[in-house]
Amino acid sequence: MTSSASSASTPSHRPPRPTLPHRAAAAGPASFGDHLRTWRQQRHLSQLELADEADISTRHVSFMETGRTNPSRDMVLRLCERLAVPLRERNALLVAAGYAPMYRERALDDPALAAARQAVELVLKGHEPCPAIALDRCWNVVATNRAAQALLADHVAPELLAPPVNVFRLSLHPEGLAPRIANLAQWRAHLFERLRQQIQATADPALIALQAELLEYPEPAGAQSTVLPGELLGVVMPFCFESRHGMLSLISTTTIFGTPVDVTLQELAVESFFPADDFTAQVLRDVAAQNRQA
Repeated sequence: MTSSASSASTPSHRPPRPTLPHRAAAAGPASFGDHLRTWRQQRHLSQLELADEADISTRHVSFMETGRTNPSRDMVLRLCERLAVPLRERNALLVAAGYAPMYRERALDDPALAAARQAVELVLKGHEPCPAIALDRCWNVVATNRAAQALLADHVAPELLAPPVNVFRLSLHPEGLAPRIANLAQWRAHLFERLRQQIQATADPALIALQAELLEYPEPAGAQSTVLPGELLGVVMPFCFESRHGMLSLISTTTIFGTPVDVTLQELAVESFFPADDFTAQVLRDVAAQNRQA
C-alpha cells in the first residue's frame, strides 16, 4: 500500500438525500470509439498526441474512434494504460470492443481478498488511538477503528449514519458535522477540490452526482476565503471541530493499494487522521483509554 498526504452554517431541517447507488444510472457511450474519444478528451489529448503516446498512427486513432477499425485486445489495454483509465472503466472499454472484462470486482469480504482485508484491518487497528476509516470510491465508509467511531458520530442526524455512511455528506450536511467544524469554509473548499480532482481522473457519474448534491447544501459564511490562518504553512489543511472533549485539530493522510488488479482494491482508500496539536493528542489518548475500559 502507498500513502500520500491530503490536505457555522445555518442549520437546515431538510432531510438527508438518499444514499447514492454504487453506480449512477447514466447512459454511457455505446461503442468503443465513443469510449475512446471520451477518455481522450477527458485527458485533454489530441488524436496526434494520443497516437504519439501509444506509438501508433493518428490515422489508426481516427479509424478506431469512428468505428472503421476494430482494436485488438492488446491495443485496448495499451490505450487504457496511456490514458490512465481506471480498472472499472477498462472493463467497459474491453466489453465495448467485444472482449471479456479483465479485472474482477469482488466484495471486500470475498475470501479471495482476505489478505487485503487483513491489511486494511491492521492499518485501522494499528493507527489507534488516532481515528482511521476505510473508504470506497464514492467516499462511503467500509470500515473504521474505534477512535473514529467515538469521535465522529456525536450530535449527527441518525439518517446520516445509516450505512453506507458517506463522509463528504457527513462532513458538509447541515445536520451532520458541519455546524461543529470551526474551519468549515476552508474544509469545504478542500473537500470539493479533492472531489474535483477525482472526477477529473475518473469521470465517474456517481461522483458527479455526489458533487451536485453537496453544492446544494448551505454555503458557510466566509466561503470565499479559503486560506486559513495557521494552515500549517499551506502544506496541510487541518480538520478542526468542536467535540464533547473540546476543540480538536486533525490532519490526515490517504493510503491506497499500490498495484491493484481488482476493481474493489483500486477504489479502496484508508484515511488516517493525526493530531495537529498537543491537546488533540491527549484527548485521543484519553478516549482510547476509555474505550479499553468499556
